[in-house]
Amino acid sequence: MSGRGRSSFTKRQKERSRQEKQKEKAERKVQRKLEKPATGSDTFELSEEDFAAAAAQMALPGDSHLEE
Repeated sequence: MSGRGRSSFTKRQKERSRQEKQKEKAERKVQRKLEKPATGSDTFELSEEDFAAAAAQMALPGDSHLEE
């Protein structure tokens, strides 16, 4: 007896999909940020805060339970 119904599975699947979309969106945002200065100025540096924000977006909470 698993104790879980179809709705629980559907909710987990939906949440996993939402997290994946959020991660892809964050990656695209970082990529745009990296490419944007190439068209404007010759020099560009990402601050430590930018890297920390990108890393936080890519490391979504709740991914640890997916490997169980």
